[in-house]
Amino acid sequence: MEPLLNVEDLQVSFQTFAGEVAAVRGVSFQVNKGETLVIVGESGGGKSVSMQAIMGILPMPPARIKGGRITYKGEDILSKSDKEMEKYRGKEFAMIFQDSMTSLNPTMRVGRQMTEGIRKHQKVSAQTAKEIAIDMLRQVGLPNPDKIYKRYPHTLSGGQRQRVMIAIAISSKPSLLFADEPTTALDVTMQAQILDIMNQLKKDTGASILLVTHNLGIVAEMADRIAVIYAGQIVETASARELFFHPKHPYTWGLLGAMPGMETDKSTELYSIKGTPPDMFCPPIGCAFAPRCAYCMEACRKEAPEEYREENGHSTRCWLLDERAPKVEAPTAVIPKPLLNEEEVQ
Repeated sequence: MEPLLNVEDLQVSFQTFAGEVAAVRGVSFQVNKGETLVIVGESGGGKSVSMQAIMGILPMPPARIKGGRITYKGEDILSKSDKEMEKYRGKEFAMIFQDSMTSLNPTMRVGRQMTEGIRKHQKVSAQTAKEIAIDMLRQVGLPNPDKIYKRYPHTLSGGQRQRVMIAIAISSKPSLLFADEPTTALDVTMQAQILDIMNQLKKDTGASILLVTHNLGIVAEMADRIAVIYAGQIVETASARELFFHPKHPYTWGLLGAMPGMETDKSTELYSIKGTPPDMFCPPIGCAFAPRCAYCMEACRKEAPEEYREENGHSTRCWLLDERAPKVEAPTAVIPKPLLNEEEVQ
């Protein structure tokens, strides 16, 4: 079956006064219909840039797409003009941005911001658009949606603004929902509620979700597949269950090791990945994670690793999986006990 979204060898750079920054260096992944794909990695890894490139909202210049191919429902969208992409944004694609305070227009009431998009994509009257908007606010769990409809964003709490962002995103019933760290700066209770709303949307509409985050802990029950990104490259992709319980890449081991388990003693020092991310003004020749990796070999510094694929779809870019490399298992002392039982992870 053809994937809903297919990204192949995407390369994005930024031109600055100091030189060229290679933000995305050959990212490839697929999103299937009705699937939730989560891209995880630390800040600066290329998560948001990849998503914005797909949406066609990167400012160019300074951004420049140097290569790759993006197809949606079999159609090449990377070559489309900004005018042509307007037919996709808000209708086929919708996005929940990271910072709801700066993403919502502070000079416009919530209702007006919602009805503009509804009327543009659904061709309905002003009254019908208002009814749809209020119903969307109700669906995302906001109390007194008719009153929220009339309020300005700055009068709402962070959690309320994020729900408004979700209501705007789902009002046109998109086929693919992009979520750029939608739970940032929210407390754990609100994080759970926001993720529940997104899961319910997926069940009700059959929409696919592409979620980016730096927190593996919030996606255990939501993700169908997880892609781990580092220094502008996907280093590991697997189903949620496979990645949590059978990780292959040392960087993934570090991300999992940094998560506290339910039984972790408060005096236990959490694992941290040594060193700093590479300078993307001068990307490394070999494996980008090599300078921070405890298992680094000579080959890691000289040549980028190949992609090693297993029959279950688990793919990893690491020289440790080469048949000539020493056999290394995920260190049990580094990876804490999972927050969930293996049977509870999708």
